[in-house]
Amino acid sequence: MRIETPSGPIRLAANLKWLFTELPFEERFDAAAEAGFRAVEFASPYALAPSRVRRLLDAAGLEQVLVNTPAGPAASPTAAGAAYVPGAREEFRAGVERALEYAAVLGTRVVHVMAGVRPQDSDPDAAFAGYVANIAWAADRARGSGVRLALEAINRRDQPGYGLASMETAAAVAEAVDPETVGVLFDVYHAQVSGGNVIERFETLRTAVAHVQIADNPGRGEPGTGEIAYARVLERIAAGGYPGWIGCEYEPASGTAEGLVWTKGLYR
Repeated sequence: MRIETPSGPIRLAANLKWLFTELPFEERFDAAAEAGFRAVEFASPYALAPSRVRRLLDAAGLEQVLVNTPAGPAASPTAAGAAYVPGAREEFRAGVERALEYAAVLGTRVVHVMAGVRPQDSDPDAAFAGYVANIAWAADRARGSGVRLALEAINRRDQPGYGLASMETAAAVAEAVDPETVGVLFDVYHAQVSGGNVIERFETLRTAVAHVQIADNPGRGEPGTGEIAYARVLERIAAGGYPGWIGCEYEPASGTAEGLVWTKGLYR
């Protein structure tokens, strides 16, 4: 889906974990295409064989633009990711390999490497050092594959104890490891909750941004349901020359199709 802002076009991808949830998962691909999307993203394709996901994409004429590295079982130490969790190195590495295998089959160019929650009894400095070492290892595996790894900071209101709590820290890690292979997942919702000043922070981090996701705040609904000035935010993202997709990772306030009216009324 394409939106024309006063500064240029932006391209929207449907996040199939969050949108069209009134339908069984495999039916969401066609629903997204019928709604006008040309690309989708979702965190975890791993319940389906990569060949099955590829067929669903092809049948609907869609591009898969992002997947996450696998999360551990619910309530486990790695339920939100393994990169920041001491002692989970082998699980982390296996997850990166699996994500890259899916990305190769699906043609996906961005893999979000989930940091995870730092255990309260772990040493903060040691956990961070281990995280950076894990990202460096993942960058070595991804280099030359056409995949860029994305690091996302999640606000600690929604995810207390999440290891990577700052987009600026994510950008610093990417720069230290390999900025060509590692970048920042700039989630506008998380940026607003954890400090605000969204436009200036995006423009400061622009060269490091590998992917963008959107939702409004409070409530994490579609743009226009909260406090974020999305007309201006998206205009500035377009003005900055961001070439990638923008993932719609929001919870529709009253149905996916009804909520998509925001895409038509943002600029008149």
